[in-house]
Amino acid sequence: MDAVWDNIKSVLRERLPGHSYRMWIEPVRFEDREGEEFKLSCPNYFSKKRVQDHYGAMIEAEVKTLLGSEMRLSLDIRKSASTSRGPVVKKGLQRVQTQMVIPEVAHPVMHSGRMLRPDFTLDDFLVSESNDFAYSAALSLASSNRSHNSSLFLLSETGMGKSHLTQAIGHHINKKRPQDRVYYITAEDFTNEMIGSFKNDTASQFKEKYRNQCDVLLLEDVHFLGGKERTQIELAMTLDYLMESGKKIMFSSCYLPNDIPKMNEQLASRFTSGLISPIEDPNFRTRVRILKKKAARNGEQLPMDVIEYLAGELTDNIRQLESGLVSVTAKSSLMGVPLDLDLAESVVKNIATKKKRITIDSIKKLVSREFNITTAEMVSKSRKKTIVKPRQVAIYLSRKYTDQPLQAIGKNFNRYHATVMHAVGIIEKEMRQVVQMRNQIEYLSKKIENGEF
Repeated sequence: MDAVWDNIKSVLRERLPGHSYRMWIEPVRFEDREGEEFKLSCPNYFSKKRVQDHYGAMIEAEVKTLLGSEMRLSLDIRKSASTSRGPVVKKGLQRVQTQMVIPEVAHPVMHSGRMLRPDFTLDDFLVSESNDFAYSAALSLASSNRSHNSSLFLLSETGMGKSHLTQAIGHHINKKRPQDRVYYITAEDFTNEMIGSFKNDTASQFKEKYRNQCDVLLLEDVHFLGGKERTQIELAMTLDYLMESGKKIMFSSCYLPNDIPKMNEQLASRFTSGLISPIEDPNFRTRVRILKKKAARNGEQLPMDVIEYLAGELTDNIRQLESGLVSVTAKSSLMGVPLDLDLAESVVKNIATKKKRITIDSIKKLVSREFNITTAEMVSKSRKKTIVKPRQVAIYLSRKYTDQPLQAIGKNFNRYHATVMHAVGIIEKEMRQVVQMRNQIEYLSKKIENGEF
C-alpha cells in the first residue's frame, strides 16, 4: 500500500503547483488500509483540514483509479513526538527537541493591515493576454531594487484579479525578502485607522508607522478616498515619505485617479507618478484556462463541453466564472446528478446576468416595491432615512448590474456622479459590517438575476 500512496503522490505532484505539493501533500504519510478506509496521517490539525478540504476528493479519485474500488479517505494527526514535533537532538546530557520547520512557507501574516489570502499567490495567478502587462509590471516592482521603479497603479473593474495580484506580490516579497515590512490594507481601513488615531491622540504613532516603519505599501480600492479630504492630505504626505525613501507602493482601483470624484490634485499626481497598468476582461480562451486550472486545483474533473459552456456564458468577470464552477460541482455532488451540459445550463440560468433585460428603471421599481416607497420619492431631494437607504441600494445595484457610467446612473437618480460613488461605497461598507444589509442585497440580487423585477 505504500507503493499505492507513492503513485498517488506522483500524480498529485504533476497536477498541483510545486509549493502546494511541498506544503500540504509531501508531509502526508500512508498509515493503513482497513476495509473501505484508506488511512493517511498529517503532521497537525491545519494540515489535516487543508488536505481534507482541498485535496480529499482528488486523493479518493486516484485511490479508486489504482485499486479499482471506492474507498473512503481517513485522515488522522500523527501523535508521535518524532514526527509531530521534529527530530530529537542530543546536546550534552540533555535531549533537546527541535521544532520541525515546514519548507518554503510564505507566511500570510502582515506587519500591518489585513491578512493575505493563502491562495492568492503568483503560482495560482493565471497570466494571459488580458493581464500579462500588469503581471510583468507587478513582478518587476517586487523584484527590483531601483528607486525609479517603485510605484504601480492597477486598474480594472471589480472581479478581474486586482486583489489576487496585489496580495500575490505581498506573498512574493515575504518569501524573497522576509526582512521587508509589508503593509497590506484597503483605503477604507487606512481612513478608519487614521480617524481613530486622531480621536485617541495617537496620531504621531500612526504617522511613524506608515512613514518610517513600512517598506512595501499595498493599498487597495483607492477610489474609496473620494471626498475624504483629510485622509487624502495625510496619505499624500505619507506617500511623499515613502517615495523619497525608495519604498515600493502598489495601488488598485476601479477608476483612473483623475476620474475619482473629489480627489485632490496632489494625491492624484502621486497615484500617477508611477506606472498605470490596466487589467482587461479575459477572453474566451482565457476563461477556459481559468476554469481548467481552478477545477484541477479543487480536485474536480469537468467535461470539456461543460467548461466551454461556462466560459461562453459567464463573461462578466472572474468571480462570476468561479461562482459557476463552484455551483455546478456542488450541485452535481449534492444532488447526485451527472456533471453534464444539462446541469451546467440549469446553474448558469441562475447566475448569468441578463443585462439586456436589466435596466436602471427596472431596478428602481424593484427596490421601491421592496422598501414600500414610490420611484418618485426615490429620485426626490428627500433626506429621510427611509428614502436615502433604498436610494443607495438602488444605485449600488444599478452600478453592479448595468453597464451605465456613473454620470448616467446619477442622472437617473437626479444626483451627481460623486453621489453615486458615495452611495456605492456606503453599501459596500455596510455589507461587510452588517449581516442584515448583506442578506438584503443578496436577496435583491437573486431577484434581479432571476428576472423577478
